Formats: sequence, C-alpha cells, structure tokens
Amino acid sequence: MALHPSSQTSATMERVLVVLLLLLLLSLLSPSRPDPDLLLDYCVADLAAQTFHLNGRPCIDPTVARSAHFATSALSEPSVASSAALFGFSVTTTNATTLPGANAQGLAMSRVDIVGGGLVPPHAHPRASEAALLLRGALLVGFADTSHRLYAQQLRPGDTFLFPRGLVHFLYNLDPTTPAVVLSGFNSQNPGAQLASTTLFRSDPRFPEEVLKKAFKISGQDVQRIQRNLGG
Repeated sequence: MALHPSSQTSATMERVLVVLLLLLLLSLLSPSRPDPDLLLDYCVADLAAQTFHLNGRPCIDPTVARSAHFATSALSEPSVASSAALFGFSVTTTNATTLPGANAQGLAMSRVDIVGGGLVPPHAHPRASEAALLLRGALLVGFADTSHRLYAQQLRPGDTFLFPRGLVHFLYNLDPTTPAVVLSGFNSQNPGAQLASTTLFRSDPRFPEEVLKKAFKISGQDVQRIQRNLGG
C-alpha cells in the first residue's frame, strides 16, 4: 500500500535528522580534532595535582602564575636518547613539566639533533602537524601521502618544511661528518611519535611473525634479523 505524501515527507525528514545526528556525534568523538580552546588567558600546569586524569594538566590559580612558568631552557642542549646509538638522532621536546605555561595552549616544540649521516627514520605524529626549521647542517626531508606520493626536499639552514598531521615522514642528514640541528613546532601539546620500524618489529608483545612475513614478503629469518638489528 502506498504511503500518503505527508507520511513519506515525515519519514524522509526523520532519516535526514538521524543522519545529521550521526554526523554531529562523529564530529564530537573524532580523535583528529585539534586541542580544545582555552576559556582562560592561560592555564599554567599544576604539577602537584596527580589525583585524576585530564586532557592535559589541571591549572594553578592564575594569580600565582610567574614569568618563569612561560620560559624554558629545555631546548638549549641536546638530549641523550637510545635512538642516538640506533639511528643517530635525539629529540628534546617541551612539555607541561619543562614549560608549564604551555599547558592547554595546543602547541609543543622540539629540538632534533642528527649526527653526521644520521637519520630520523620514517615516523608519524598522530595528533599534530610539524613545521621543521633547519638551524644547522644539510638535510633531505620528505613525507608520503595516502596516495603513496613522496614529497621530498633538500634543506639548507634557515629553510622550513611542513609535515602534515599523521603522515609518515623522515629527516636524513646528507653530510656524513657535520651534525644537523632542527627546531620543530607542533600544533598539539602532545603530538605523539610512532616510528614505523620499531613499532612493527619491537612492539610489546610482538607483532605475529606471520603478519610481518606476509606484509613485507620476507622470511621468518628476516623478521628475526630485523628485530635483532633494532635492538630487540
């Protein structure tokens, strides 16, 4: 039996409303949303508050904020990291501990030191885009998009390169003897970093060997050799 025109219109409107509500819900739950905007001028991190978890740190009373909360020397020296021995790079990143005034501002900075011939291997930042400014040295940098197209560029001191959020990218020191220094800015307080090689071959627990064999068209011996080479 055919529906009355008014009944058809009502059913169509109900479907439209359901779709709109689903789209609204997805937008609210989307993990790719930027960091939330502040409702205050600033939110200096209260490092003593450890009783509950927030998306960031709770704020101290603004009346007790000091100039020192908005300054840091954390990037003045390179860090000592295990990646320095493995790949030839180390990263020093600001956070709520080293720069409390940056809490909830939706940004972070990193100093990247790369030894001569060193490599920051293919990796991604799931929560941020990265603008990398080369301060010293000579680099080859690049990223691949979801169409597998590679965008690569040689950088000289003073050059900047942008890595879009979530896309796999690398930084390679072209000079075999001279170290390179990069200053990077991120549009997230916690951009995250996931190195492709160590994620796949040094996860805990391990990725199933059969999965790695099929994904890379290699043998079980190859999987074990790569794991050993990566310190696993």
